[in-house]
Amino acid sequence: MSRPPIAWTVAGSDPSAGAGIQADLKTFAGLGVYGCSVVTGVTAQNSLGIQRVELLDARLVESQCQSLIADFPPDAVKLGMLGSAAIVEIISDICRNLSAPIVCDPVLMSTSQTLLLEMDAIDLLKKQLFPLLQMLTPNLPETEKLTGMPVETTTEIEGAATRLLEYGCASVYIKGGHAEGKVVRDYWTDGKKGYWLSLPRIETRHTHGTGCTFSSAIAAAWALGLKDQAACSLARAYIQQALLQAPGLGQGKGPLYHGHNPDQSLYPHVSLSAGND
Repeated sequence: MSRPPIAWTVAGSDPSAGAGIQADLKTFAGLGVYGCSVVTGVTAQNSLGIQRVELLDARLVESQCQSLIADFPPDAVKLGMLGSAAIVEIISDICRNLSAPIVCDPVLMSTSQTLLLEMDAIDLLKKQLFPLLQMLTPNLPETEKLTGMPVETTTEIEGAATRLLEYGCASVYIKGGHAEGKVVRDYWTDGKKGYWLSLPRIETRHTHGTGCTFSSAIAAAWALGLKDQAACSLARAYIQQALLQAPGLGQGKGPLYHGHNPDQSLYPHVSLSAGND
């Protein structure tokens, strides 16, 4: 039997398994990738919100990484909730010495407005971690927070993506799920080319962990050898399937379905941005 590709998730734990490392590991498994996890913090949460967060000591986070480096080196890495400046610094040092591509879901705050990254860590995130990333995957509120720019129109979103690239990441994928409308439009660019990915909006309350799941699907796609548009399209189709087939659990924003490769009918429509040559 051939060796499966390995993907790491560096993120917080969600006991309801809708987000965080649990969602990431299920996504990896569903897409045929062996998943490893580095836990940065433990949360008490469910579909109704987050009740408590406890971050791990940064040295313990570092020890988890070193254990994996020695025996399970990654083909791709997904970063989620980092929580503190100390953990951001440790993870930046670790990532600087990895050859695998790294995707970061910049988890700043939960949907229920619980702070998940210390405010003094945001500048450190921009200066030390972003230059190491193959892709940054913020949603619209995170994009606005990181850039200080409005993100309501097509032009504004493309401009904000350009601003994010100035922090040094190789590419940016801005998720459009927080916008209004019957179609969800996401935007990807590496500064040389850009495109919009569009799919019909699915009206559902079961949206817990969409950001975690998307970024871990990107990491899985990379581990499987996909690049750029192919990786983004697979991850976006995976989210569409995850929303459509959500199991209906929980009293609030319930978890997604984390399963097999999505059908081709769920892949997004891709159109070039106006800035392409």
